[in-house]
Amino acid sequence: MKRILFVDDEIQILEGLQRMLRPQRDVWDMAFAPGGQAALELLKAESFDVIITDMRMPGVDGAMLLGTVCEKYPNILRIVLSGYTELESTLRAVPVAHQFLLKPCDPEALRTAIERGLRLIDVLNSKMLVSLVGSLRELPSAPLTFTDLRKELSRPEPSIARVAEIVQKDVAVTAKVLQLVNSAFFGVSRNVSDISTAVNYLGTSTLQNLVLSVGVFRSFGPKYPIPGFSIDEFEQHSHLTAAIAAKINRNANLNGFVVIAGLLHDIGYLILADRSPQHLARSIQESVQEKIPCYKAEERLIGLSHSEIGAYLLSLWGLPFPITEAVAHHHHPDCVPRGKDDMATIIYLADLLANEHRAKFPNGMTHICNPIDASLLAPIGGAELLPEWRKMAEELACAPTRSAK
Repeated sequence: MKRILFVDDEIQILEGLQRMLRPQRDVWDMAFAPGGQAALELLKAESFDVIITDMRMPGVDGAMLLGTVCEKYPNILRIVLSGYTELESTLRAVPVAHQFLLKPCDPEALRTAIERGLRLIDVLNSKMLVSLVGSLRELPSAPLTFTDLRKELSRPEPSIARVAEIVQKDVAVTAKVLQLVNSAFFGVSRNVSDISTAVNYLGTSTLQNLVLSVGVFRSFGPKYPIPGFSIDEFEQHSHLTAAIAAKINRNANLNGFVVIAGLLHDIGYLILADRSPQHLARSIQESVQEKIPCYKAEERLIGLSHSEIGAYLLSLWGLPFPITEAVAHHHHPDCVPRGKDDMATIIYLADLLANEHRAKFPNGMTHICNPIDASLLAPIGGAELLPEWRKMAEELACAPTRSAK
């Protein structure tokens, strides 16, 4: 039975949660802590799978509590349950929270959020990877992107168009902006997958706090060079994949989702590069020695690949399901139901087409990838379109600026 810890300094709120979640007593073992300090004491004595906390509490507030949980108990799923009026304090928790829910929270929404996180943990079934992703505070951002964004936001009248352009070029910044705008705090009635729309929802003031105060987009990378891995090459491949995916997609309503999935499809590499560089280095080495794709080498070494690792994080962040699903299965699109709007197949094909134009790694290692399996392309138009798509990919790859617009 999974153990859930609820934290709030208002006793009546905890009592309300107890009553609301009474039907879950046979499914979860629930504990209720009256404040951050009480929660820390409980965590010392007992183990939990999920912590759900309010933000504004005396003494140890929600951000401080989740920061400690992230550091000492990284396997625990961390959820913020707070109100509109607490947005400023909530921003402090962005680097250490997996999901954000608005209170009063519908019982079904709360149950779904908890079960989604728990199901992902169970599916991954790897303590090493749960710990790896759970301890992740922030994703690497290119130094130039951070500098440009900070410079633009520090202007007296920042340009929304320019901010959106800067954000769109950076995979890690894109992920965090979408995480926040799709949280309950902004009351958006639909999933936002377009960066310009996301920046407009957030506003430059909130975005500036996010970048400068919280430090979510602070640039960092592997602790030491990883043979065969380059942040610059990673960014270029992500942009090209997104641009190709947008051209392949025939459903205009999905184009925002497709572009974001293309940008984020390899985001698991950033997690491995920063949190487990030895596994990534060994996977790249084995990929070259055995002449197999890197994701297959990863599966041999740790049982999962960068695609599942990235999807795990994105789902915990609450990104739209179509994006998470496409990222998780872009190497195995036949694992998901096939349909005319098959995003996993679109990203599968875009990734492989982009790989055909991928430059050699800085140390001379060549990226190994599978040939395109034409039998998988039926849901998005069929193998007869492959020559046309390949020509389009070549044109995009040779363009002076690779863009996912």
